[in-house]
Amino acid sequence: MTDKGRRGESRTDEAIDRQKLGARLREAREYLGLSQDEVAKYLGIPRTALSHIESGQRRIDALELKKVALLYKRPLAYFTGEAQADASVPDDVAHLARAAAGLSERDRQELSRFADYLRARAQSERSSDG
Repeated sequence: MTDKGRRGESRTDEAIDRQKLGARLREAREYLGLSQDEVAKYLGIPRTALSHIESGQRRIDALELKKVALLYKRPLAYFTGEAQADASVPDDVAHLARAAAGLSERDRQELSRFADYLRARAQSERSSDG
């Protein structure tokens, strides 16, 4: 293969990686219910730039990616594809865990009691249905 052919493959691989990264960024933003305008303002970039990042048309620099990871409460490796998602934990449960991590100890205990209540209620409903 010629050098020109390898460069073409490299560009194609890079474009695919940018598209995958952009899709992960878009999915995380939408999951949190954030608009492109809100995220763009947080990053200090035009909304169109964020749109281009999410579609894979524009590269995201390291500092922008770090800020987005903090905003979306995800590790950088989640966006780069280096960390495989734990299939045993659904996304909504992982989101709840990240949200709970920011709570006080007292609030986490209250959340745990509420989860116990919900489990007991669901068990009660199942036993009355059966």
